[in-house]
Amino acid sequence: MENSLDIIVMVGQLILALSILVGVHEGGHMLAAKFFGMRVEQFSIGFPPKIFGFKWGETVYSIGAIPLGGFVKISGMIDESLDTKSLAEEPKPWEFRAKPAWQRLIVMLGGIIVNVIVGIIIFILLTYSLGETYYSMDEVNKYGVVPGPLGKELGFQTGDKIIAINGEPVEKFSDIRDPNRLLESNSYFTVLRGNQKIDIQIPSDFIENFSRDFSDADFLAPIQKFMVGPLTKGRGAEKAGLKPGDRIMEVNDKPVEFYHEFKQEIGKYAGQTVRLDVRRPLDEKKALEPELTDFEEVSMNVEVGEDSIVGFQVISLLKPNIVKYSFLEAIPKGTSRAFSVVWVNIKAFGKMFKGELSPTKSLRGPLGIMKSFGVTWDWIRFWTLTGLISMVLAFMNLLPIPALDGGHVVFLTYEIISGRKPSDKFLENAQKVGMVLLLALMVFVIFNDIIQEFF
Repeated sequence: MENSLDIIVMVGQLILALSILVGVHEGGHMLAAKFFGMRVEQFSIGFPPKIFGFKWGETVYSIGAIPLGGFVKISGMIDESLDTKSLAEEPKPWEFRAKPAWQRLIVMLGGIIVNVIVGIIIFILLTYSLGETYYSMDEVNKYGVVPGPLGKELGFQTGDKIIAINGEPVEKFSDIRDPNRLLESNSYFTVLRGNQKIDIQIPSDFIENFSRDFSDADFLAPIQKFMVGPLTKGRGAEKAGLKPGDRIMEVNDKPVEFYHEFKQEIGKYAGQTVRLDVRRPLDEKKALEPELTDFEEVSMNVEVGEDSIVGFQVISLLKPNIVKYSFLEAIPKGTSRAFSVVWVNIKAFGKMFKGELSPTKSLRGPLGIMKSFGVTWDWIRFWTLTGLISMVLAFMNLLPIPALDGGHVVFLTYEIISGRKPSDKFLENAQKVGMVLLLALMVFVIFNDIIQEFF
């Protein structure tokens, strides 16, 4: 369980991300409504009780104490407030109900459209500013992969070389975790084991495991040579005189050429002292070369913590591919990344409806999302998750459930096609049903979060 400071950092990131996304979503509805001459009575980020508010023009702007959503109150519209007193009167020119159906449809799509635009912009800017860094499968397949518990469960063995997923060649190591591939029907890996090609089937519910904060080490990690990176103050590595750039070659006379071998061997000596034999580069500029040719050999005794950690960051000696994109190149790349999030959600919902995925393991609520932000404030991760959540919010709001934007879109589309408007009483009752469904879903995901975290 995280300490109080960790929780504050995670909660702070979640509140900031939701405030931004709720603000732009409800702003999309408000701006569209004002553009068509509708009166917007209230704009709120967060739900009551109100913390702060002011009136500007005809609209009261406020911030609510419950930061899990927000709302825009448009005159003459049946919404979650269920304020229907004025509906018995003739529609006023500035009311939602007085406007043509196509204008009302644009207002209801306004929040979804803005969320999509924001998600796309975030991913374009991330792609442009960061480019792409990845390990090619050719680089990883020099030595193959080492499976963690999940990988072993599927049938992977140390040294397997992944050559295809679902019959398609794999270019990047990160592709092995691509939800689009793992959510396909009858998915499978093709690996080279020795001189033999083997297909490893992926169960239809396997994707559930990736919603529980599993890392590459839990699934598949590259077999990699490594060197010592920055040291942790006060740990055994620093006390013994280990230095960044050192190559650990032996643990108590046992050769450890690769990182997984070092982890396995050091894990046998929790709480004890071990002798490390290392090669220390004489030329720091050549420290990252795969094979050291100019080095001195050093031995030292190092304390191993009770957690089997000696205290240094690991620097892989695998060579990454680094690709930079111009702004014009980043536009299609970023847009594709944004919409891949939507496609993954569509596939996941399809599998849930078929019974191939468990909702209790696949759906995440506020607690699960909060943990995804992590206990350190990393702006790259923050904006990546914010972009992802923006696209998910757009998708979820488009679902044809009364009380969601998608429910209103369905009724308005019916009105445009048929020329007949559903009665106000029908819309009011549909709103009530939708609110019950949404409250039930909210209770489910919150309690599911608690159960997944604590039980």
